[in-house]
Amino acid sequence: MVRLGLCCIFIEEPIKYHHTTIKIIRGFKTRKEQLNKLSGIALNNSSALLESVKACKKLGIGAFRVLSQILPIYSHPEFGYELDELPDAEKIRADFSAVKDFAGKNNIRLSFHPDQFNILASPREEVFVNTIRELSYQCMVADLIGADNVNIHMGGVYGDKAGTLRRFVERFSDVPELIKRHLTLENDDVSYSVEDIFPGCMETGVPLIYDVHHHRCLPDGFSIKEATEKSVQTWRKAKREPHFHISSPREGWQGSNPRVHAEFIDIQDFPREWLDCNFDFTLDIEAVAKELAVKKLSDQLKRKGVYLRP
Repeated sequence: MVRLGLCCIFIEEPIKYHHTTIKIIRGFKTRKEQLNKLSGIALNNSSALLESVKACKKLGIGAFRVLSQILPIYSHPEFGYELDELPDAEKIRADFSAVKDFAGKNNIRLSFHPDQFNILASPREEVFVNTIRELSYQCMVADLIGADNVNIHMGGVYGDKAGTLRRFVERFSDVPELIKRHLTLENDDVSYSVEDIFPGCMETGVPLIYDVHHHRCLPDGFSIKEATEKSVQTWRKAKREPHFHISSPREGWQGSNPRVHAEFIDIQDFPREWLDCNFDFTLDIEAVAKELAVKKLSDQLKRKGVYLRP
C-alpha cells in the first residue's frame, strides 16, 4: 500500500511561498526592520503550509515535503533569529500547531529535505557546525508541525570514500538528540549508493531513504528488490514507515543527462518489485509537474490495481 507524496510546491493550487535573500535583509538599517520583514515572510509561509496540507487532503495526496526555508534564513550566523523574536511568532506557532493537528488527523506524512550543503561527514569542522545549526532549525520546525524525516545526502567523497563513511558514523555520536530523532540518509546519483550507505545506517540507526532513480543512475551490487529490502530493514529497525523517492529522466534513459527530472513519472519507471509488496510505504514524487504528476501516477497505479493511501 503506497502513500504518494508531493514535494514543496504546487503548480495549479493558488498557494504561494515567499522567500528573501541576505542582500535584501542586509539592506534594512535596524534589527527591528529586519525582523519585521522576516516575520511577514514567515507568517505567509506558515499560513501557506496549512493551506498546503489541506490541499493535499483535497487532492488525495498522502505526504508533503515542507519547503526548507519555511522560516527564511533562520539559521544564518549573522542574520538568523529565534522564532519568538519575530513579531508574528504567536500566529506562526498557531499555524504550525494547526498543521500538526490537521496532518495527524488526516494521516498526511510531513518531511524536510535540506539543501545539499548540509554535510555531517565533511572533513571541514565549520561545515559540520553549520550543518548542525541548519538541521537543528529544520528539526525544531519538524517537531512543531509533527513532521517525520529531515533527509540529507552523504555529500562529497573527499578523496576517501571509506574514510568519509566512517567519519559519518563517528560524528553521529556528536549529533544532538533532536536531529537524531528525525535524520534520514538518502543514496545519491553521483557518489554514494545504497550499498555504500547501508552499513552506516544500520550502525547508527539512521533510516535509509531509497531513491530508485538515483540507484539507476549510480548502480551498485544490489538489485532494486535488494536495495528496497535493505532500506526497509533500516526503517523497521527505527520502527517507522519506509520512505522512498522516484523520478524519471527528462530526456529518457538514453538522453545526455538522465539525472535531470522530467515533468511526470514514466509508469515504466515504477519498479515492478513495488507493485505487490507486502508493506506500507511513502513515495515522494520528484517531478516538475508537482501535484499534476502525483495525480497522473496515482491514476496509472490504480489502473494496475495498486492500493493507494489515504
